[in-house]
Order: sequence, then C-alpha cells, then structure tokens
Amino acid sequence: MRIWKKIIFLTFITAGMFLFSMSSVMAEETADDEDPLSVEAPSAILMEASTGEILYEKNADEQRSPASITKIMTLLLIFEELEKGTLTLNEEAVTSAHAKSMGGSQVFLEEGEKQTVETLIKCIVVASGNDASVAMAEHIAGSETEFVKKMNQKAKELGLTNTVFEDCCGLSDSDGHHTTAHDVAVISRELITKHPQVLTYSSIWMEDITHTTEKGTSRFGLTNTNKLVRGYDGCVGLKTGSTSKAKFCVSAVAVRDEVTLISVIMGAQDSKSRFRDASALLNYGFGICRFYVDENKETLPPVPVTDSIKGEAACRFAGEFRYLDTKGADLSGIKKELVWQDGLKAPIKKGDTAGYAVYRLDGKEIGRTAVLFAEDVEKSGYADYIRMAFLLFLGAGREKGDGSDPGTVSFFYSFSEKSFRESRQNKI
Repeated sequence: MRIWKKIIFLTFITAGMFLFSMSSVMAEETADDEDPLSVEAPSAILMEASTGEILYEKNADEQRSPASITKIMTLLLIFEELEKGTLTLNEEAVTSAHAKSMGGSQVFLEEGEKQTVETLIKCIVVASGNDASVAMAEHIAGSETEFVKKMNQKAKELGLTNTVFEDCCGLSDSDGHHTTAHDVAVISRELITKHPQVLTYSSIWMEDITHTTEKGTSRFGLTNTNKLVRGYDGCVGLKTGSTSKAKFCVSAVAVRDEVTLISVIMGAQDSKSRFRDASALLNYGFGICRFYVDENKETLPPVPVTDSIKGEAACRFAGEFRYLDTKGADLSGIKKELVWQDGLKAPIKKGDTAGYAVYRLDGKEIGRTAVLFAEDVEKSGYADYIRMAFLLFLGAGREKGDGSDPGTVSFFYSFSEKSFRESRQNKI
C-alpha cells in the first residue's frame, strides 16, 4: 500500500509540475505575441515614412497628453506657411508679453525682442522653446487662440479623430488637450515628407542664438532635447516632450540607406526608457525593412486616342514606385506591366490618367503607379473630318498618278485599326 501511495503521490507531483511548466510557456508565448519587442511605455508605434506602413504598434490609438510633441503640429503649420510664401525664414517676429510668460522649457525671449523665423524654428525644434512657439503662433495667426484653431483644422484634414489641441506648445494639463501615438506618427510623417528641410534643424545638436534687447546683446546656447540625435546612428529628429501628466514622450526619426522610420513613444516613465524604447523600435524596423524602387525614368510609347486628329498622345509616369518588404521576399522577381485604360477618347487633358504600371510579385499585384497624359488632345470636329476626307481623296489620286503627295495624309494612316488592336491587348 505504501508503494502505491508513493506512486500516486509522485504521479500527481509530476503532472502538477508539467502543467505548471506548460502554463508558464504559454504565458510567455502570449506575452511575446502581445509585445514581441517588450516596449515598456504604455503607448507606441513604428511607421515607415514614405509608405506610411505601420510596422509595430502598442495601444497606438489610446488618447494621451502629448506634452511638447504638440510642437510637431506647430512646426507643420509654420512650414506650410513658408511653402505658400506667406512667411519667409528671414522675416522677424516680435515677442509679446504672453509669449514671454510661457513657463516650462524656454529660450528666455524678452517682451519686444525680435528674432528671425529661422531662429525661432531652431528654438522650437532643438530646445523645445515654449516662448518661441507662442511667438510664431502669434506672428502667423495674430494670436495663439487663432493658431490653435488652425492646428485643429489641420488635424481634421489629416483625418485625426483622436486629436484635439488647446495650445501650440503642449503646456496644457487639460484632458481636452490630447492625441495618440498613431496621430503623432501621422503628423510627423506629414511634416518630414512634405517639408524635409525641417530635418536640417531637428538634427542640430548644439547651436548658439543671439538675444538683442534693450538690455544689450547676449548669447544663448541651444542643446537638442532629443538625445538620440547624438546617440543613435541615423537619427535626424524629431521632437521630445514631457510633463507630469504626459510623462515622457518622443517622436524619433531615423534614416538608414533609403529607409526612413518614425518611432513614437508616449507615457514612458522616464527619459532614458523613452529613448530605449524608441531605439528598440528603430532597430527592429531597420532589421526587417527592404525597398524595391523603380524610378520610372524610361520614355513611354504614345498611347492611341480615338476621336482625335493626331490619333495618339505622349504619356509619362506619375512618379517612382516604391515597395516595402518586411518578409524577406525575393524582390528580383518583381514584374512590371503597362496596362492601358479602355476607351481612351478625345478630348484629353494633360495630367489625365491613361493607364498604370502594375507591379506583381509571384503573380500577385503589390502596387501600381499611374501613367498620365503629357499633353492635351483636342477632339476632332466636323471640319477636321471634312479635311481628312479631302486628304484621303488626294491620297487616292496620288495612287492613280495625279501627282498629289501621300505624305500629307500619312498621319491618318499611321494609326491603323491593326495597331490600335495591338495596343489594346492589356486593359484595366
């Protein structure tokens, strides 16, 4: 009996240990499935900039206080005004009493002090100057309140339903001032892809500015709040932020080869952990990303256009084609095919779509680039048909030896029914 009791006891112990071991493995696998990179911050996202493809996310749609990464939207509006020509880098903005009163990170602008737009951009993106942000907001929109309206309008234009701003610098602790890691990545992408010159400023590590006021002239040193600019290979920006409510945030941009990544961390417990998490995401992204790029620089053949005198029109590619691979596929197997739209008839406007360059890998379409008309094509009128009939008559006469020149009607014959059918083999 004692032997049987021992056997039963050992059996239960062994089974218990096995079940405990299996549950531990399953728990580890579940944890790995939930967050294979073990990001500590409660909210994060990794995005490839040129395609907008999301490579990693963790609670990316969770609304959180953004602190000074609010300034990414402020910078976007500044660069949009520069692009429109309503603002120049060399013009000066005057610091108001309201701008001077900003607390938090600042560059200590004095009331009435003038600084160029370019200097204030550096103060915003390098040193995260709240006073510089408000000075620019007032210079562009007349007041910070009006500028914030523009910020929220831009958020709507970008489709950011989880983002609302109440100030232009991120000092607000209000629950009404919020965004998400996803939305920050979208704003960051809009800024660096539409206005890449911002990276020239955000990659500055240290630089001096000059204060000129009634008290005299003095130098002030700017040091980048984004430590990754100096400590991570390829990092060129973009913006950090921290408050007691938001904790520690960063939108980090790094470039290696042809890959540009945006790593957004929100709500980290301390400054070091936000940079550690951002670096981990960037390492992961650079490890899996490869690009296939077709610059589409070759000359395209004219495309047939019916109901037109010329019978054809020149075309061009809308731009390059980029395909992001994160699975280790054999990109040498990508095939490109020109596919023309059916029923191309005059009138045609320059820039209208004539067809597409379709790219396939292992028989599956992976993307396409539009082929556009490079010229206007007018529709043939009644007089044109009379003229063509007359030229046909002359051409027939030439065949009978009446001396007319068949070259005058060559344009009419150049677009034969046979060539038209051959050109239409591939249709969308």
